[in-house]
Amino acid sequence: QEDNQVVEKWCYDDDESNCDTYGGLYQWGEMMQYSTAEGIQGICPNGWHLATDDEWTELVNYLGGEDIAGGKLKEKGTDHWSSPNIQATNKSGFTALPSGCRLSFGDQSFQSLHIYVSYWSSTVGHVSGAAWYRYVVYDDTKVHHFSRGMLMGRSVRCLRDSKR
Repeated sequence: QEDNQVVEKWCYDDDESNCDTYGGLYQWGEMMQYSTAEGIQGICPNGWHLATDDEWTELVNYLGGEDIAGGKLKEKGTDHWSSPNIQATNKSGFTALPSGCRLSFGDQSFQSLHIYVSYWSSTVGHVSGAAWYRYVVYDDTKVHHFSRGMLMGRSVRCLRDSKR
C-alpha cells in the first residue's frame, strides 16, 4: 500500500472472497489517505468519516463499557467466529466479523481469521509510528484498546457524518 491515489487493501490470505465476507485490511496511512487529521473522510464514502478514538470510546461506553461491549458488537453464533463466541449478541447491530489482521513484521503473514477483529481509529497513538485501535476476540466480551504500529493491516469502519 502506498500513496498513489489508489485505495489499496489486503484480503486475508490474498483471497478476494475473504474481502467480500470480512472486508479489507488496511494500513493506517492508506486508510487515512496519508493525512494525520483525526476524523477525516479518508477511504470512507462521501458523507462518512473515520472514527476517532474518542468516538470509539463513546460507542463502547454506550454499550456498557469495555468489559461487556465486545459481545454486543460481535456477530452472533459461529458461522464466522470460532467457538465459543462468548456472549455474542450483536445487540448493537454492528455485526463485527473476525477478519484477523496482516502483520507488518517478519513474514508479513495474515493471522487470526475467525479469532478476532481489530478496527483502526483515526487517532495517532502515544508513540511515534503508532495509532489507536480496538479489537474483540471470540473467547471474551471485552473491547480491547491499544496503540500499535501503523503498518499492520486492520479493519476499518466508517461513521456517518452528523447533520450540522
